Amino acid sequence: MRSLLQAENISKRFGVNLLFDDISISISEGQKIALIAKNGTGKSTLLKILAGMETPDDGKLSSVQNLRIGFLPQDIMLDESKTVIDAIFHLDSPLMNAVREYSRALTSDNADKLQHSIDEMDRLDAWDLELKMKQILTVLRIDEIDMKIGQLSGGQRKRVALSAILLGEPDLLILDEPTNHLDLNMIEWLEEFLIQSGKTLLMVTHDRYFLDRVCNVITEIDDNQLYTYKGNYSYYIEKRQERKENQVVVAEKAENLLRSESEWMRRMPKARGTKAKFRVENYFELKQKAEQKREQAMNIAIPSTRLGSKIFDIFHLTKGFDENLLIKDFNYKFAPFEKIGIVGANGTGKTTFLELLVGRLKPDSGRIEVGQTVNLAYYRQDGMDFNEEDRVIDAVTKIAENVQLDKDKNFSAQQFLLYFMFPVPKQQQQIKTLSGGEKRRLYLCTVLMKRPNFLILDEPTNDLDIITLQVLEDYLLQFNGSMLIVSHDRYFMDKIVDHMFVFDGNGNVKDFPGNYSVYRSKKDFEERVDKLNASKKKEMTKKAVTQPANNYSNRLSYKEKVEFEKLDNEIAILSNEKQVLESDLASGDLSVEALQEKSKRFSELSELLDEKEMRWLELSEKQG
Repeated sequence: MRSLLQAENISKRFGVNLLFDDISISISEGQKIALIAKNGTGKSTLLKILAGMETPDDGKLSSVQNLRIGFLPQDIMLDESKTVIDAIFHLDSPLMNAVREYSRALTSDNADKLQHSIDEMDRLDAWDLELKMKQILTVLRIDEIDMKIGQLSGGQRKRVALSAILLGEPDLLILDEPTNHLDLNMIEWLEEFLIQSGKTLLMVTHDRYFLDRVCNVITEIDDNQLYTYKGNYSYYIEKRQERKENQVVVAEKAENLLRSESEWMRRMPKARGTKAKFRVENYFELKQKAEQKREQAMNIAIPSTRLGSKIFDIFHLTKGFDENLLIKDFNYKFAPFEKIGIVGANGTGKTTFLELLVGRLKPDSGRIEVGQTVNLAYYRQDGMDFNEEDRVIDAVTKIAENVQLDKDKNFSAQQFLLYFMFPVPKQQQQIKTLSGGEKRRLYLCTVLMKRPNFLILDEPTNDLDIITLQVLEDYLLQFNGSMLIVSHDRYFMDKIVDHMFVFDGNGNVKDFPGNYSVYRSKKDFEERVDKLNASKKKEMTKKAVTQPANNYSNRLSYKEKVEFEKLDNEIAILSNEKQVLESDLASGDLSVEALQEKSKRFSELSELLDEKEMRWLELSEKQG
């Protein structure tokens, strides 16, 4: 494979903070590379260096001639005076200009201008690009192409910037958290787009399903060094664990040797020959190896306060804005300890629902009754309100000097921050020196330390690194209270929630009994059924005309009704298992035995699904 971009022996530090040292990376044509690291260790900085937006302190970059890079940073900087269409077609090329002018001509009343733009599109054969533009703008819900960038929300700006990059046809895509501000449908579309496009990709994302399906190389920054694994995310997790276990073995051996070498150093031998100097140098190398400890997991199992039987009781809740009805006549009584996820496209009312629950918005009609024992904590998308000049430790001590973990355990604010992976030197830094992800982690810390018994989390996974996410998931699984989560992270939702509220955008909120993957499998099945039914519609209509109706025979028996209801969930579960098997079989990491076993199961599943789907169709037709 041809190498597109190379970075050799590059280093970068900010003040006293060393991000990475003497690392090298090569990006070859067709590779899809994910960059993984803890927040604050330089992921975004490395992407900016590779994109040519920043320079390293040491080392050099080289690339093929005229390499076109499409770079999506975390913080989008667009010219606020430009329109959406100008920002999307930012490249000054005849093809881009032709599509831009054609898009404008469609909304004008000038027939001559429209005809001229059509002629130009024909001349340049630009219709494929125009079709691609329509597809991207439709999926990413960018409707008002003449609106000024300054009028858009942060999420809309990110989607505009992503559209511009994808339409620019770069040789190399460098994307920093591209799934932030995308709903689940958009994420799944982008996932498929990147798989099918064959584009060379370097990406930072915390979406583990995305990583597993899209990426074939995982690169990790750890201890200021770079480690590369050729495989998907599941393969990386396995090999990373092996690496960490080996490091522990090396550290333990070094500790044993260090004891005898420390005694030798204390005696301060007078000999200063070559062997003695070598032994002194070896002592410091041993010391460094011995200090490599096993990763400490963030233990944040903070007990919640007691939660009574009455939590939130919702009666006939209705809310809309202007003509847009978001929630219509919704009723629900929350139960203790249930964990509910919320899904729906952007703009369907997910955050509005949370704001109604906490009293930041008033309903148009209906009421919400809150139990007396509810101790609520609300993690908001825009909830960070730190004094940037404060130190990290100050943000916590303003809430409490001590955190009580149980009746016998009191932790100081400093000890509590250690659980959240803020070492003591980091605690003394000003908040303004933290990365975006570190600020999110600090905000999460200030929310959870209040010992809530009802947690409301609005997109808690945005900007958090995977290591923090794993720890947060462990905490939420142990959380002794009720929980309501809005998230576009499918892996996170699958792991945490028991059931889901599905917002359809027309005011309807459906309670779905299962996690996201089960819901998605059921939805995929229903879409397949719709297509099958559409193809059979004419045949069924003809049969209804030529054959007399027999109402009795078309009714389902009680036994058939029970079977029909069971089939829905059985098909969803089997479809989800099939999807997981497809991912495993495509990974290329299975042993011969595992490959044979999973292939056999895949065939069995396919036959079983076909059988159950046909039976479902048969019963649905009989039901009418």
